[in-house]
Formats: sequence, structure tokens, C-alpha cells
Amino acid sequence: MGQKISINGRDGDFAAYLAVPASGTGPRDVPGIVVIQEIFGINAVVRGVADWLAAQGYFALAPDLFWRLQPGVELTDRSDAEWSQAFDLMNRFDPDAGVEDIQSSIDHLRVTQGVSGKVGAVGYCLGGLLAYLTAARTDADATVGYYGVNIQDRLDEQDSIAKPLMLHIAGEDGFVPKDAQAQILAGLKNNPHVTAYVYDGVDHAFARPGGKNYNQAAADLANGRTVDFFKQHLAKE
Repeated sequence: MGQKISINGRDGDFAAYLAVPASGTGPRDVPGIVVIQEIFGINAVVRGVADWLAAQGYFALAPDLFWRLQPGVELTDRSDAEWSQAFDLMNRFDPDAGVEDIQSSIDHLRVTQGVSGKVGAVGYCLGGLLAYLTAARTDADATVGYYGVNIQDRLDEQDSIAKPLMLHIAGEDGFVPKDAQAQILAGLKNNPHVTAYVYDGVDHAFARPGGKNYNQAAADLANGRTVDFFKQHLAKE
């Protein structure tokens, strides 16, 4: 179990969920990872990702990026009303401000006692787009994005990506059509820092436990690649 903390951001303080490695997992001089939310806020799924990363030996911090709109959002994907609220929040959300908050979260982790100084980020859905922007705009040491939406509209930023970025793309993503996927792959293929995997036959949010599109085989494959990626790129020098 993690704890709720406060982060000092550019525009004010905002809440975050911090999960720490369990005692006995080794010396407390390990990397940190910022967990970037979906459109449902810092809900049980996002906290579960942070707890999973903590079990892998990382400090994992999930900032509340909707705090300017509505602090403390915790929605699920189980009702039409919650979907409607989530889409409303997403449509009003400012990604540029969100990336600033992610940088503040990275800064917070870097000086957290027990963190080695290496900090990565991982995001899902809306957070997948923000992960891409994090790789382009922040000083994160390594970043992973799962089924990011609208990356094809931001390909002009790919030249700014100078540290490792891994993207997991759902081959049958209902929010990222085939033509958008093709644009993303073509637009990023010449950047040596970017690795992209396409998971055929699975839909958006294939790695969300309990979701209607959850696919354990694809999720296990993507999560295994994520773990290996962070082990490689967040190792202490």
C-alpha cells in the first residue's frame, strides 16, 4: 500500500499517490517512476500500477493531473455515467499543463530519500500521449506509453526525443485507427531512441486489469517488455 502525498507544482500544490519498495528488497537507492493516469483519475487501477512497480523495486508516483479541473477524481470504466464524466474531463484537460505537472513529479522523485536520481515514466491512454510528450519535453530518463491517443497529431515533437521511449500500440485500437497507427510508426521510425510494438488483435486498454478489453497474454508481454526496458535504462550509472 502506498500513501497520499503533496507535490509542489508550477501552478500550485497537487496530490499524488506514492508507492515505495517493500523493506527487504535491497538497498533504498533505486530508481523512481512516474505513473501517468488514464482518463479515470488516480483510481484503483492506477494505484495498482504504482504498487506493481513498487513490488518490482521502484519508487512509483502517480500524480493527480486533473487537479485543476476536479481534485481527487476516482472513476471506473463500469458505467456510462463514469465514461461520460471521464470524457468530459479529458476534453477540458490541458495536456501542456499536465506535462508541467509531470516534470514537477519527476523533480519530486529525484530528491525523494531513497531514490537513486534516475526517474522514468509510464502512461496509459491519455497518459500514453502524455508519456510521449514527457519523452519530448521533460528530463525523464526513460518513458513508456501504452495505447496513447492522438500521438499522430504531435509527431512534430519527435525530434526532441533524446532518451529512450517505448510505445505499446493496440492493433485494433478503437481510439487509434489503423491510419493513425501507420502515421505514428512512420513518423517515429527514424528516431533511434524510440521502440514501438504493435499487439495484433487487441483493442485499446488491453493492459487494464478487469477492463472489457483486457487481454492477459498481450498485457503480460507488454508488461514484461516494460520491466526489461526500465531495468536497462534506469540502472544506476
